[in-house]
Amino acid sequence: MNYELFKFRFLAIFKYLFHLSWLISSSSMAQNTFEIQGHRGCRGLLPENTLPAFLKAIDLGVQTLEMDVVISKDGKVVVSHEAFFNPDITTDPQGNFVSQDNTGNLFSLSYRNIKKYDVGLRGNPNFPEQQKMAIHKPLLSEVLKITQKYTNSKGISIQYNIEIKSEEKEYGISQPVITEFCDLVYAQIIKYISPNRVTLQSFDFNVLKYLHQQIEAGKYQKITLAALIEPTDNNEIPFNLQKLGFQPEIWSPYFATVNENRVKELHNLGIKIIPWTVNKREDMESMKKMGCDGLITDYPNRSKGL
Repeated sequence: MNYELFKFRFLAIFKYLFHLSWLISSSSMAQNTFEIQGHRGCRGLLPENTLPAFLKAIDLGVQTLEMDVVISKDGKVVVSHEAFFNPDITTDPQGNFVSQDNTGNLFSLSYRNIKKYDVGLRGNPNFPEQQKMAIHKPLLSEVLKITQKYTNSKGISIQYNIEIKSEEKEYGISQPVITEFCDLVYAQIIKYISPNRVTLQSFDFNVLKYLHQQIEAGKYQKITLAALIEPTDNNEIPFNLQKLGFQPEIWSPYFATVNENRVKELHNLGIKIIPWTVNKREDMESMKKMGCDGLITDYPNRSKGL
């Protein structure tokens, strides 16, 4: 074969394969721009806000682990959706079901005592697919350390979306005042992970304002902030931005309140929209079609291929 002809064909094939590889890579990157967040790990499959749920969510391919934090009596940052023991899922140290009349207050208990309560053996009546297991509420430090070790072993990296569970009427009752609350959470973040891998979210705008002020003043390193919006509140974007007093990076409303106009309005402002909690496949597809930047779900397994 003529050498020059061989060289020409070889270069042509090489360019084709390189271009094909670039297209595949670009397609993969485009697919990954739609962010799947595992709500409380994967609440639909494993006990919420527990280490097994977070590890399972990682195995299911989420880009972000979503979780909630509260504070114990001894100042520990505990991963828990409520500042009390959920009576639907909790068993006390004596093996009795926690009732509505005896939910307790985590802010009045040391973590050593909180850890004695089981939150997985009973299962969850609202999530029949959830696997039952003996498990307790972990510390945020444990979650960050163990999930990072796990992802490092798999050669991947994930983000964290941490909700500061706060209500103004509960300051000093079931939680510390927001300055102390936020400072405790921030201290754990910078101790175990780079803040650029973390989003802090809250329904309590006082929390978000304080976080923003600390970042602007240089007292906190840069952390992404997300405004959570209740479906029963005024969902108008200008109203909430005025109430908040600054522009967060992410807007997280209840998914049923999302429409294309709101998505466009937020994108025009440079704000991402990641709705919660989207559990049906058809709703997931609808959120993506509307142009949302991702979604939060109890069932990461149902989001495959989005």
